[in-house]
Amino acid sequence: MIEQSPSQTIAINVLTSLRQIDAADWDACACPEAADGGRPNDPFTTHRFLLALEESGSVGPGTGWDPRYLLAEMDGKTIAAAPLYAKSHSQGEYIFDHNWADAFQRAGGQYYPKLQIAVPFTPASGRRFLTKPGYEAVGMSALVQGAVQFAAENELSSLHATFCTEAEAIAGGKMGLMSRTTQQFHWVNEGYDTFADFLTSLSSRKRKTIRKERERAQAFGGDIEILTGDQIQPEHWDAFWIFYQDTGARKWGSPYLTRAFFDVAQETLRDDILLVMASRDGEYVAGALNFIGRETLYGRYWGCVEDHPCLHFEACYYQAIDFAIAHGLARVEAGAQGEHKLARGYLPVPTHSLHWIGNSGFAKAVSEYLKAESAAVSEDIEILTAYGPFRKDQREERQ
Repeated sequence: MIEQSPSQTIAINVLTSLRQIDAADWDACACPEAADGGRPNDPFTTHRFLLALEESGSVGPGTGWDPRYLLAEMDGKTIAAAPLYAKSHSQGEYIFDHNWADAFQRAGGQYYPKLQIAVPFTPASGRRFLTKPGYEAVGMSALVQGAVQFAAENELSSLHATFCTEAEAIAGGKMGLMSRTTQQFHWVNEGYDTFADFLTSLSSRKRKTIRKERERAQAFGGDIEILTGDQIQPEHWDAFWIFYQDTGARKWGSPYLTRAFFDVAQETLRDDILLVMASRDGEYVAGALNFIGRETLYGRYWGCVEDHPCLHFEACYYQAIDFAIAHGLARVEAGAQGEHKLARGYLPVPTHSLHWIGNSGFAKAVSEYLKAESAAVSEDIEILTAYGPFRKDQREERQ
């Protein structure tokens, strides 16, 4: 129990499965804006997405991601929730703390298990402290207190909330958590009517480069399909699984998602998904998987069985921009890392996370590191933006 005031007592419950809470109750916290049947702002914190990870065995026993979902209840009603996991490693997070773990363990501590408030394998920013409208402050406060208390009582080294919003980072800092700033590359829709309109905002050299890349990609000798909702069929997942395995093996050693995840996605998530599939001679040879939010298209996975010049750029970046413009989306988030995205109109933006470490000495050292890192990231963003692909007048406007 957490006392918020003499008249407010909030109960914190820990669930090991989303089957233990009704989808409507979870989504009332995660995506209240979708109550009218529209799209959620963040498709990744919905009950259906997180449950798909769980039911497919992508998280759970043996994965190092053990669900410990937090619920905050007031007067018997759920007012807030958080996707919390007990972690036995630092894989699939994209906010890297491997050096922290090494240093902590060299000093004789046990870094794992730790707690992670996150969407597994998903470097997309969004609310991590999911609150019903009207309970934002009290709900987040209760979740933070509950998570820290859970970590302390179980003698866990640390708690991390990754890819949270800037507002959450500020609020969490006031609650005593350490804030961390990192960066990604996002494309922003400045009200373009067509891809050609977007190109006019770029410098002449970058404009010509992108045109040539698109021409080379589209001359690969096959066809590119854009699929969403009922257009997506099981055979598309058969092909995409091969692509995903290849990319996963090269990047992470083994894929994070199981084959069963894509079967569940076909049943419960296909309306949230945009697939870009390239085929040649009747066979699929490459593909990109995106998720569609209310205002944002989120690029997630790419893979191929044949290498063709610039096809990766076309399927992942340019087709995503085309879709965002055509559907009035405000931005495209193309995932973690990748300065090569800069030349293609994706500019650096800060991303945020929050951290609590139980050992006061180690927490002080991490805090000093984060201050220096934040200054370096801010400087990097400023430099990269100045060298971006946009015309000088456009860069000045954006700055």
